[in-house]
Amino acid sequence: MGMSVTISEAASEADAEQILKLQYLCYQSEAELYGDYSIEPLTQSLDSLKAEVTSDTVLVARLGDEVVASVRGTVDADGTARIGKLIVHPRLQRHGLGGRLLNAIERQLGANSTTKSFQLFTGHRSEQNLQLYRKHGYAPVKTQRVNDRLTVVTLAKDSDARAYAASA
Repeated sequence: MGMSVTISEAASEADAEQILKLQYLCYQSEAELYGDYSIEPLTQSLDSLKAEVTSDTVLVARLGDEVVASVRGTVDADGTARIGKLIVHPRLQRHGLGGRLLNAIERQLGANSTTKSFQLFTGHRSEQNLQLYRKHGYAPVKTQRVNDRLTVVTLAKDSDARAYAASA
C-alpha cells in the first residue's frame, strides 16, 4: 500500500532543516554538471533558509513526515513572481512531482492580484529543468554568462491573476 504525496506550506524549523538537507542532496548533480561546488544552494545557511520560510512562500511536498520536494517564491513590487529552488528528491524525480509543485506555487503566487508574470532561472546545461519549465509554458527571456562553465537562462511566462484567483 503506497502513501500519497501532499503539498503544503513550510512552517516549522523542522521543515527548514529537512529542506536544507534535501537541497544539499539535490544540488550535488548541478554542482557536478557545472564543476562548481560553491553554488549558493550548497552554501546556504540554516538561518538564511529559516528567514526565507518566514518571509517568502515556501511549499513542501511530503511523503508521510518526510519532505521530499520543495519550491520557493515571492512577488516583487513590479508584479513579477520569482520562483526558485524547485527541488525533488532524486528517487522521486521524473514522476510529475516537480510539475505539481510548480503548479502549486504558481496558483499561490498568482492569487495575488498584483502578479503580472512568473520568472525562474536555471543553468544552460540543466536540460531536465529546461524541459520541465518549457512544458509549463515558460520561455527563455534572458541569458547571462556567469563564467566559462555556466550561463544562466532566465525563463518567464505571463500570469492571468484573475484565473489563478478563481482557481485558488
